[in-house]
Amino acid sequence: MILTRILTCAALAVALGSCGGGRDISGAREVLPTIGSSGGALSNVQAKKLFGAKGSPSSQAPAAYGSYAKGCLAGGAQLAETGPTWQAMRLSRNRNWAHPEMVDMVKKLSRVAAAQPGWEGLYVGDMSQARGGPMLTGHRSHQIGLDADIWMLPPKSLNLTRKQRENISSISTRRANGAYVNSSWTRAHHEIIKAAAKDPRTERIFVFPGAKVQMCADEKGDRGYLRKIRPWYGHHYHFHIRIGCPKGARGCVSQNPPPAGDGCADAREWQANILNPPPPKPRDPNAKPPKPRRELLLADLPAQCKAVLDN
Repeated sequence: MILTRILTCAALAVALGSCGGGRDISGAREVLPTIGSSGGALSNVQAKKLFGAKGSPSSQAPAAYGSYAKGCLAGGAQLAETGPTWQAMRLSRNRNWAHPEMVDMVKKLSRVAAAQPGWEGLYVGDMSQARGGPMLTGHRSHQIGLDADIWMLPPKSLNLTRKQRENISSISTRRANGAYVNSSWTRAHHEIIKAAAKDPRTERIFVFPGAKVQMCADEKGDRGYLRKIRPWYGHHYHFHIRIGCPKGARGCVSQNPPPAGDGCADAREWQANILNPPPPKPRDPNAKPPKPRRELLLADLPAQCKAVLDN
């Protein structure tokens, strides 16, 4: 059954970073040379401690190195804390950095949002750290400046103080554990996610299964963009935009394309398995327990990340 396969994939994802059938949230197709011992005394230090300590970008040309869940960001651009149609949230995290293409996309999408009834623009959650890399807390992905979380909460004000941005929370748009949308979901959510998916730079949008099912039911026009919208655990307080490697980028590893078709049947299968979970697969008494996920060390990151850290 699909749920059993999903749970198996989730367990393996910590080691493999991907799971077949388009369910990868951070999978990559290519393995790059790593820093290894060239990092000297820092090689065996947890990468999140090194990259999490950097509050400013490297003085390099913008570049994304590695894959979404194992890489870094050179020459990062900062999304301004406040713009005409957006506000960056949780400023204490210093995660409003990204590749310039991602920053440009968020700004563009915020203008679309500002045109929706009841929306002044966007509240933008986590993007990346100033130099990307593993984060001190939270995400496994968001490492190369090509991911952004967009809050489901429609902004009524774009004049929030720093303190207010720390204390305000987004809203959940799901019910029945994500099988359906709730009354907070509006057509504006549909249109904003649709606009994000139709941007040619977008590779994936992750959102809870019920939202994908609802969008499939409501879409009466061109359905091609639905292929990029993939159901994933959580993602009901925000949706996650992932763009592909910038054109001509070297050392940036894209994911495999999503499966052909609009993906609506797959989303309905997720929904069905939330509502009626299949029985768990019998446990193999001889199976070895999965190894706990090891924190990424500096040695594990792509070779280019040493210069990003040092520059």
